[in-house]
Order: sequence, then structure tokens, then C-alpha cells
Amino acid sequence: MSQADQTFKTMCRDILDNGSSSEGQQVRAVWPDGTPAHTIKRFGIVNRYDLKREFPALTLRPTYFKSAVHEILWIWQKKSNNIKDLKPKIWDEWADEDGSIGKAYGYQLAIKHQYPEGMFDQVDRVLYDLKHNPYSRRIMTNTYVHQDLHAMRLYPCAYSMTFNVTGKTLNTILNQRSNDVLAANAINVMQYAVLTHMIAQVSGLEVGEMVHVIADAHIYDRHIPIIEELITREEHPAPSFWINPEITDFYDFTIDDFRLDGLVTGEAVRNIPIAI
Repeated sequence: MSQADQTFKTMCRDILDNGSSSEGQQVRAVWPDGTPAHTIKRFGIVNRYDLKREFPALTLRPTYFKSAVHEILWIWQKKSNNIKDLKPKIWDEWADEDGSIGKAYGYQLAIKHQYPEGMFDQVDRVLYDLKHNPYSRRIMTNTYVHQDLHAMRLYPCAYSMTFNVTGKTLNTILNQRSNDVLAANAINVMQYAVLTHMIAQVSGLEVGEMVHVIADAHIYDRHIPIIEELITREEHPAPSFWINPEITDFYDFTIDDFRLDGLVTGEAVRNIPIAI
């Protein structure tokens, strides 16, 4: 059965059984009707995904692989902060009238910094180091830039990636300050698994483990019944992941260079309420 399904079920059961409720506390998020959006949460969730074994796609319900890939390309390859460059509408709530989400995500990855070897943005620095100094313990990115937080429409949730090479294997750590388990967890896992595959391939490396570290993993109050039903569902075998083996330049990937084959899922969960 799917590794991603098993990990997801275990995490959700742990949050529901052992988590802490925000009831009685002041919370920032609200539902569209203005009601406070309370959560039950666990601090310090660590999930490990062996990308050599399988691609971590949830099979309990559809999770819209193409939209997930569009977003990761928008942030990491286009390094854009404008929703006009993004086909899915997932960021529309946080964009201004010009389509900008401010100095967030792709904006931070695109800023060039001076290094002894020359000027690099964060993505190009990772690509350079993995080819020229792959065993460095300093290969990482960070989009949580404090002096720019005031100019971000939403503070980064998934804010840091660490890249670590052992032999010819690329392992990664995704650090996330906050994770809406129902709405975002499965998508984030898929996105950064795809990114790990992309960067490994263009760096001449094999994929290894992706470790997902979540500071605040939470289930919103209106999501609890949905989660309770979801984790009782039958699991299906993990799909096969295809990435175009011809691509050797990170910036040559397109949405058509990725595919999940043999994916079978449960029914869609429709009309998930989203806290804002």
C-alpha cells in the first residue's frame, strides 16, 4: 500500500488523539463567514518519505498532481510572485489588484546575492553547489526573510529546503512552520518530492529521502469530520512517477515532463472550507 497514505493516516490519528485545541485562545484565521477558525494541532511532526521506494502521492482522495506541479514550477523555476503566471487559482485570495503576493516565495528565490564564486540567486546557488561542491553541508534555501515580511501578502508556510548528498544520493529536508493537514499536506509533499526529483536529475544524482518537518501541523475544526472519514478509506498502491529523462537543465522542465501512472484514488472531497 501507499507509503504516503500510511504516513498521512498515522499523522492525522496522532493529531486527533493527542493534539491540543485552540478553543478559548485568540486565533488569527477566520472562516469566510467571520467565525474564528479553531484547530487541533501537534507540534513538531516529522514525516519521512523514501523517494527511491515510491512517489508519495496520497491515494485516499485525488490531490490534483498537475496543479501541484504548476505551483512548484511557479515558485522555484519562474521565481514568480504574481498569480498571472500561475494557472491554478489557489493564490487568488492573497493577491493584490495587480496579481502580486508581495515579496514572498518566488520573489525571495529570485534575489541575487554576492558569493566568492559570483552572483547567484538561491535556486542557482543550490544547482551550482550540487555540481561543484555536492558534499557541502551548507546547501539550503530560505524564503522567510524578516525584513520583507511586512511586504508579503502571506508569510511563507513551507519556507526552507536543505539539500544533502550522501554518495550519489540527494536527500532533502522541507521545513514548514504551519501546515493545514487536510487542504495542503498531501499537495506540499508531492510538490517537494517533484522538486527533489528535478534537482537530483539535473545534478546527476539519485533521489533518496525527503524529510518533512512541520512545526505546527493542524486540523481545522470544520475539517475534523472530513478527516475522520478520510482516514477510514481503503488505500491503493502508489502510482509510478515519470519524469522526462531527457531534461538536463532545471529551467527546461515544463508541466508535460511529469506524470503519475497507474494512480487510483478514492472519491474527491469536495467543497473543503478554507480558513483565511
